[in-house]
Formats: sequence, C-alpha cells, structure tokens
Amino acid sequence: MFRLILVSIFLILFLVLTTPAMLVSFIVGKFNKNAGDRIAMFVVNKIGFRSVQFLAGVKVKVIGHDKIPDEPVLYICNHRGFFDTITSYQLVKGPTGYVAKKEILYAPLLNVWMILMNCQFLDRKKPRSGMDMLLKSIELVKKGVSICIFPEGTRNRDAESDELLPFHAGSFKIATKTGCPIVPVTLINAGKVWEDHFPWMHGKNMVIEYGEPIMTRDLSKEELKNVSEMTRDIIQKTYIKNKAEYADFLNAR
Repeated sequence: MFRLILVSIFLILFLVLTTPAMLVSFIVGKFNKNAGDRIAMFVVNKIGFRSVQFLAGVKVKVIGHDKIPDEPVLYICNHRGFFDTITSYQLVKGPTGYVAKKEILYAPLLNVWMILMNCQFLDRKKPRSGMDMLLKSIELVKKGVSICIFPEGTRNRDAESDELLPFHAGSFKIATKTGCPIVPVTLINAGKVWEDHFPWMHGKNMVIEYGEPIMTRDLSKEELKNVSEMTRDIIQKTYIKNKAEYADFLNAR
C-alpha cells in the first residue's frame, strides 16, 4: 500500500505542477508541432513515467531496442497492465501516440498531456470510433508520428496464462495503409506490479523485447492479409521464451 500511496501523491503533484509546461508544449506546438511533441514527451517520460516506475520499484531489462527503425513505426504490444504503457513509453524513438480507451479522457490534466502526445482514444462500444482512430493514426504516421497499440483490445486478466488474447486485425491497417514498419513488442510481468493483486502495488522486474521490424512495404498481398497473426505469433513465442530464459530475473523480487 505504501508504494501505491507514493505513486498516487506523485501523480497528483506532477499533474498540477507541470501545468505551465503543458501550456508551453501547447503554444510551441502551434508554431512547431515536432518541438511541441518533444517537450510533452520529455516532461511526461523523463519526469512523470520514470518517477512512477522508480517509486513503484519496477526494474526493466530491455532487449533489442536498437532494432527500432529511425522512421515512424507501428508498435504492437501485448497487454497485461498499466505498467506496459509506463515502461514502454519511455523507450519510444521520436513522437509516439498510444491508443487508449476513451475513459481516460475523463482524467483531468492527464487527458491534456495525452492529447499533446498524440494519443488516440477508442470507444470500444462504437464501431465508428475504431474507424476514426485508424484514420487519425494513419494521418499521424504520414506526418512522422509513430503509433503504439495493444491489439488484444483489453488487458489479459488471466495472471496464470501465457496465452495472448486474439489480435484485432483492423489495428494493423495503420501499417498496411502507410507502409510503415511493424515493431513487435513483448512485455512480461506488468500485471504483477499492480493489477494481479489490486489495490496493492509491488516492486517487480519486467522484461521488454523489441523484435525484428516487419517491413510491410516488402510483404506480398497474402502476407499482408495475415500480418496480424504473424505478429501475434512472434510476440507469443517471445513471451514464452523470455519467461523461461529470464525466470530468475522476473521472480527475483
């Protein structure tokens, strides 16, 4: 409970005290979108998320980060908990918008930071919302902004299962319509930090691996049609491999 209290107090102070920086990011972004994006990313990632990770006692082993291309990409991640976003957002290259559920729009101040960081919001009850999200994400990629999405659609709540939920194939249109690379991202242990024993927050170790980018512009029509299953298979195999290979690190705390 002590960790949860620390994180909660920090988040409240962070959101209130960084309001001036929020305004600076907004104003700068009106004249130079890329500069505004980078200000927002610096404040949220380097100050906000890094501090939350430290206060929660989370240590992360990162594998394959150098494989991320120096161009806009579609990050495809499995999803177990809140710390999937906290940890992976700090590792993105360049401006990146995450796709989040619509409910986060009701979080005061946090919603403004997320909008400034190109995040897209999805109402899972409205099919039209999904189409709007895809179209906006495609436009962002064309403008040089990467997108990160959790194609399982919701976090996997089965703490004992190593099986990924089915992927929503529509998510991959962001890559197939723009030709941007797909970067498979495999995250392990995020749920064990908080969600698996809510409301308690435990210091845990996580492993993040970035797979070889899938260059969609080089794929055949048949391969593009099956790219969601191809990506899911990569993440699934990596999840099982790393859970065994780094078992001592993951279970050290």
